[in-house]
Amino acid sequence: MNKPLTFDSNGKLLLTAEYLVLDGAKALALPSKFGQSLTVTPNNSSYIHWQSLDKTGAIWFEANFSLDTFQSKGSNKFTQRLTEIFAAIATLKPKFFSQYKGLAIETHLEFDRDWGLGSSSTLINSLATWANVDAYKLLELTFGGSGYDIACARHNTPILYQLKGQTPQIETISFNPNFKSKLHFIHLNKKQDSRDGIAHYQNQNTNKTTVIDDINAITDTIINCNALSSFEQLIDLHEAIISEIINLQPIKKRLFPDYIGSIKSLGAWGGDFILATGEKANCASYFQTKGYTTIMSFDDMIK
Repeated sequence: MNKPLTFDSNGKLLLTAEYLVLDGAKALALPSKFGQSLTVTPNNSSYIHWQSLDKTGAIWFEANFSLDTFQSKGSNKFTQRLTEIFAAIATLKPKFFSQYKGLAIETHLEFDRDWGLGSSSTLINSLATWANVDAYKLLELTFGGSGYDIACARHNTPILYQLKGQTPQIETISFNPNFKSKLHFIHLNKKQDSRDGIAHYQNQNTNKTTVIDDINAITDTIINCNALSSFEQLIDLHEAIISEIINLQPIKKRLFPDYIGSIKSLGAWGGDFILATGEKANCASYFQTKGYTTIMSFDDMIK
């Protein structure tokens, strides 16, 4: 009997260098305690049976795919995306699927589907690990992006991530600030499409060279920051720089101008999680009053 193989990948949050990480800026990225598992069981079915489970264990997507063409009868955006991923794996490793007579594949999310913690990157990383192909190349052939999320998927500590040319440079670091009890992650009740955000960024006609140097300096300073006031100054400056680059208002100015504390977008602006500083009780009271109920501490969120 064929034994199931299970692969686990971490979710992610991007603390610095959103957008600019695509152009070589140094990013501070944080793997989350929430991720996604993938279980593969070879069988004799003659097809790939796929099930995606949410954090409650309920099936939110299910389909069968041909082992030869990777096509599915029920075509929608999820089946099309998986067909693309299977085909990309076959491009990177041509004879990989021919060794199987059939497959049952199951994914299980540990976070809400709209949280934006990396349902795609965790999937790509786990599939790449199973197929023993380069996860960054698989990402490039499918979703695209800088690859920082793949690095988070496979590292259990905070990382510095930087593209040198097209090659990822990854340094594992300790980021455990003594003011972490005053750092809170708030979900904005909607999911942001990273590809839309990237497209908007790439359409801006700005010289990024000097700005990348500024962001690199902020990243280097943040990882050694010992005072909340200094950290707040740094993330406020970071928000101002990115705001000018992408020609969008910072989230605090747009939605939370009366909040006492600093607020920073994490990743593509406009949805998913933000970081807010301040006392836990004050932060929770403020955001709950405004209808944002998913509020998580640093220790609850970050590995």
